[in-house]
Amino acid sequence: MNEITVKKDEQIENLIYEIRGVQVMLDSDLAKLYECANGTKSINLAVKRHIKRFPERFMFQLTAEELNNLRFQFETAIGNNMSRSLPFAFTEQGVAMLATVLRTPVAEEISIKIMDALLLCENLYLQIY
Repeated sequence: MNEITVKKDEQIENLIYEIRGVQVMLDSDLAKLYECANGTKSINLAVKRHIKRFPERFMFQLTAEELNNLRFQFETAIGNNMSRSLPFAFTEQGVAMLATVLRTPVAEEISIKIMDALLLCENLYLQIY
């Protein structure tokens, strides 16, 4: 397994999910990785300001069923403490675009690590199938 870590024992590849047949990362995980001061609110505002840069193939909102499937599949509390709408999922292209519109000190460094982790997961998937 790859040793790409962000913070203490947090591996990026553990934050990558397959939804609708593509690898994605959730907005809440990206907000933590990019150290957004206001969490997903910062991401949502950046996306709204640059909405033309985020077509559906870059970013989409999960359905309630997709979110419940993630919770069940990974036996985790994904989104349990959310008091807002359903989370957004960002594809590899969406993650790259998000890094260009966010203004955080770690955006460039984390984006490279995320791209490496996405590539690793894709390669592992191809080897299995």
